[in-house]
This record gives sequence, structure tokens and C-alpha cells, in this order.
Amino acid sequence: MKIAKIVSSNSHIDYVARVIDSLDSDEPPKAADYCFGQFVRLEGDQQGVIGVIYDSRLVNPEYGSFGPRLSPRPALGNFSPDYINEQGILIGILLLGTVDQTGKATHGVPRQIVPAGQDVTTIESTDVARFHSDGDGRVHLHYYSQVIANAAQFAIPLLESIIGQLCADCSDAESQRLQVLKQSLSWQGTFGAMKL
Repeated sequence: MKIAKIVSSNSHIDYVARVIDSLDSDEPPKAADYCFGQFVRLEGDQQGVIGVIYDSRLVNPEYGSFGPRLSPRPALGNFSPDYINEQGILIGILLLGTVDQTGKATHGVPRQIVPAGQDVTTIESTDVARFHSDGDGRVHLHYYSQVIANAAQFAIPLLESIIGQLCADCSDAESQRLQVLKQSLSWQGTFGAMKL
């Protein structure tokens, strides 16, 4: 499902997308489609780029515009047909890796640059599981350090969210490994932030 379009970037792996709304589509996405920790795909020429939503911002240029209004908001479309609602939602997408045409996943920094205007789509949980597993069914998070280095204050909650999603679709042994990692993250979040 298409949920957004790329509008800018903060770095080679940190992109900003604007969530599509009723002006862009007859069926705009629901809030659950672009929530924190949602995996997304951006199509490339030879491969798809996989990312995860890790941040959001509200855009409301009308806030602070306390001047008099000549008409209520619904009537603005009649007086000014080119009136555009500039309010919107921006989401931060951290790129995690790529999937080639054969389905082979590679974690790390994608080589390609994602252009402005590129569609952002959600991916199914089965595709998320496939992106994180090798041929033997073991779960991999080779982008772990990439998330820690680039997601700032959202790194630990993001990794905990990812681990929670992966635990639902993996074996008991892999789930136990992920739970150990999650406990370590929780410990780091609790005691790493303490100042003595």
C-alpha cells in the first residue's frame, strides 16, 4: 500500500517523506499504516530499498496565523479553487538495506540514492521476516549499529519495536536470542542514560 512520497533527505540513509492525504488519493492511508517501527519499501531500478519509519513531524503553517478570515475553511475552495491545504505529516525513514530481484536481502547502507517523489509503500510481515532471515531461518540484524548511530534518541525504542515484530514470526530459539538482545537494550536504555 502506498503511504507517502519522498520529499527530502537528511543524509544518505535518512529520508523524509510526506504522507499522502485526501488530495493525493481517494483512499489515503490510515494512521496505523505509517506508525513508528513500520517497515517500508522504496522501489529502485535494480532492487528495492527497505527502510523503517523512526520519526514523524506535523506540518501546520497556519498555526500562528491569527489574522482575520474572510470565510470559513470549507468555503475557501469556492473563492480560491487553487487553495491547497498545507497541513500534513512528515515521516522519517531510516534505510536498512536492499532486496534484489531474486529476493536476496542485504543489510547495510544502500548504494543507490532515492530520488525525490519516490513512492513509499508498506510491506507485509512475511516480507519483513524474509528480509531478516538467512536460508537456515536464523534472524539477522546486521543494520544494528546503523540504527544506533543514526536514529539518535529513537534508536533503542526502534530496535525494541523491530525485535517485537520479529519475535512474532520466528522460531522459539530465535525468539529467545532476540529477547536477550531486547533485555540488553532495555538495560542500556535504563542505566546508560543515568548520570553519576
